Amino acid sequence: MNRKLSKTVATVATCMALVSPAAAKKKKDADQPASAATSPAQSSGQATQASPGTPATPAVQAAPTVETSAPPSKTLERALKLYDSEDYYMASIELNKVVERQAGDDEGNVQRAEFFMGKTLFNLKFYSASLSYFTKIVDKGPAHRYYQKTLQWLASLSRFLPESAGVLEKIGKYNRQDLEQPALEPVRNELYYLLGRYHYTKGNFKDALELFGLVPDTNEFFARAKFLEGIVNVRDNNGKVAAEAFRQILRKAKQSNDKATLEFEDLANLSLARVFYATKQFPQSIKFFDKIPSESPDWLPSLFESSWAHYQLDGDSKALGNIHTLNAPFFENEFYPESLILRAVIYFQRCNYDRALETIVEFYQTYQALREEILAVIKKFPDNAEFYKYVLKIRSGEAGLSERVQRAAEGALQDRTLAKTLDYVTELDRELRQVDKADPSWKSTAIAGTVLQDLTLQRSIAENEAGGLARKRLERLAGEIQELIKQAIKIEYETLQGQKGVLEASIKNEQVAVSGTAKKVVNVSADDEHLYWRFNGEYWKDELGYYRFRVVNRCEQARGGSAALPPQ
Repeated sequence: MNRKLSKTVATVATCMALVSPAAAKKKKDADQPASAATSPAQSSGQATQASPGTPATPAVQAAPTVETSAPPSKTLERALKLYDSEDYYMASIELNKVVERQAGDDEGNVQRAEFFMGKTLFNLKFYSASLSYFTKIVDKGPAHRYYQKTLQWLASLSRFLPESAGVLEKIGKYNRQDLEQPALEPVRNELYYLLGRYHYTKGNFKDALELFGLVPDTNEFFARAKFLEGIVNVRDNNGKVAAEAFRQILRKAKQSNDKATLEFEDLANLSLARVFYATKQFPQSIKFFDKIPSESPDWLPSLFESSWAHYQLDGDSKALGNIHTLNAPFFENEFYPESLILRAVIYFQRCNYDRALETIVEFYQTYQALREEILAVIKKFPDNAEFYKYVLKIRSGEAGLSERVQRAAEGALQDRTLAKTLDYVTELDRELRQVDKADPSWKSTAIAGTVLQDLTLQRSIAENEAGGLARKRLERLAGEIQELIKQAIKIEYETLQGQKGVLEASIKNEQVAVSGTAKKVVNVSADDEHLYWRFNGEYWKDELGYYRFRVVNRCEQARGGSAALPPQ
């Protein structure tokens, strides 16, 4: 076995989930979305038509836009006045009568009421319920007279609702030309990013790149767009283009204190490090791994991944030192089973067969049993809704799991997609509590019942989805451990073969003991900024990330008679 073994045990990720956009504060103007500088709709509710020649969604292309010449009913007039006076609870009651066609309004005015109901619920902070009404509009496409105006409100909802709520799916119904309407100027760049992100999630990378490229570097969504642009090019094996996209984020971070940009600075450094690793430019890879500060949430992943880069450069001392840091008590809640695999590989490559086998035994003892315990947890609750409740107990430390299973499960459940779904359940719970705390006179109305029913249904769906995602993530963890076990078996076999070769060489040369031969020691060097101290079993925070190991290379002795040993 040679360093090609690393290809079977080391996988460097090339993609990361995005940081969710920070929720913006709701503006004082009640008729204005949080992300807009101007109101998307005045109380008159006149619809903005798509520009001539704009392609429509095929399913609704032939449907004519509803126009109205009939005056609104007294009910609708009253609802609009209540809306203008910011009495949203009362407005929702009257609007619901129109939506349910109890006021005698024509189709155009009913659509007007649907649009205002979405806005009213948004202003009441029933964001999920608001999305339900805007969804009805989006589903009708250009046939709905408020189809274009709804887009601006979807941009606002994207700031208040987690991605799992489905806002991106609604934005994805629109096309590039729809974004060019003058009323969208305040949020156009945000919509470029959101629509691009939608196409990214669907694998429509050409469309995604085009939209990301439209976001100027002066916009708060520039870093997000540029990051995804880099990821797309990584997937397309365009390393140079990807690297330039990540570098643009870094240049922007140096020029600006914009929080949205700075959030992506560490991600850009990490991504550059991964690009250089994938292209076997290991010194450059290490350079960017080292740029990530210890206070960053990306520091530990960078420390572990850089270990592989050091290993590729024969920097075994540093690689083992990083693994030592990962196992410090400060990080007892972190989970890096691959670190033991790398340690075993390093010892094997230096013909330290005893140490390699000790590491493999440690891995087996820890992770074989762990895998079985994880599978038992998965089987304990076959129902996804019940599993969701169990996940909450895991996250709160009340599941009664062993320490090692608790640690592994917590790490697995940090999955970003799962986290977004859990956030959605939390948002739905907030809205349900708001319904419960509302004035009894409103709670007894038809619209309150509709909102409650919709929120309850959405919560049930989200809860089930969260439980299913959590189950899949733990199943994936169990599968990953199983794959690592397979790699450990390979390393164990190669190590035993190596030991056999050493024994045969010893017998051939009539050596009494293997340990009596000369050893080559890889010395650990220190520079002017660092001092060398022997580790005494006590970890210090200021030493984390700086550990080095002396590695004894016994391969010269091993080559004395073992034909089974690989070249170094």
